[in-house]
Amino acid sequence: MFNYIKKIIQNIYSEGKTTFGTVESPPHHANMDTKPLSPEDLKQVLLLKPKEKEPKQLIVSARQSVGMERDHNEDSIFSLTVNLGNNTGSTLFGFYIVADGMGGHLHGEIASATAVRSMSNHVIKELYNPLFGEKPSIPNESIAEILKKGVISAHESILEKTSGGGTTLTSIFILKSQMVITHVGDSRVYKVDNNGTMEILTRDHSLVNRLVELGQITTKEAAVHPQRNVLYRALGQGEPFEPDIITSPLPETGYLLICSDGLWGVVPKDKIGKTISDMNNPFNASKKLVELANAAGGPDNISVILIKLSN
Repeated sequence: MFNYIKKIIQNIYSEGKTTFGTVESPPHHANMDTKPLSPEDLKQVLLLKPKEKEPKQLIVSARQSVGMERDHNEDSIFSLTVNLGNNTGSTLFGFYIVADGMGGHLHGEIASATAVRSMSNHVIKELYNPLFGEKPSIPNESIAEILKKGVISAHESILEKTSGGGTTLTSIFILKSQMVITHVGDSRVYKVDNNGTMEILTRDHSLVNRLVELGQITTKEAAVHPQRNVLYRALGQGEPFEPDIITSPLPETGYLLICSDGLWGVVPKDKIGKTISDMNNPFNASKKLVELANAAGGPDNISVILIKLSN
């Protein structure tokens, strides 16, 4: 089934229709610089002077719920926040992952857990340990390349450990004033300003989203489409793939939200943004978002990582 859907998507692309649709699924954020951070760029980031603008804190809350209709949780999350301070200033390091095990496949929960463990271990080994170890050093590869290899490693681990299992994987890597988003599937990253205005930074790798992009169905039709949960790109499924990797300056204020479709597919975007803005506290806001998803029926597992960028 997965390969069949993938062929449909490839045929759609081969028609030459490459115009992307609504703001709900941009291939790249309009104001984002997608140039990878090279080792030299990384060195410059680490040498930022304290007076240059960057968040002094990352206040993070991560929450999950099995939902109201499922009997087990197929989502997995990872959250790591580090602030190394000394007489030369402070260095922020954050890494956050949401992985949504694919329903209808064997061992979705094992696939998502395997992906999160493999990806996080790879980043800690290749980025965290060199940068924050006893003898700090700059990696020889760009951050984007390291993250890409982490996703491929996670994909291969799933193929080894759970045949037939699959998962999305969406992550944010933060180092001082820069962030890199790595994305496969239909979990999402949003930027949320202090007024609650939300802007999606990822693109769903789903059949219905591609049809929306091509103008063949509307967003409303996609929301109730019988194949709305069918992905054409996921870890543990199909042939090798290229993850979406987006490099961008970190917003100075506001929030970053990573969530599975158990939240964004049930709670309207404006309600999510208003909740985050009104609460003005990631711990209370993330709790309320999970409650809202369950109050709306909770048809799927719910995973939320909410990052407040605080000066």
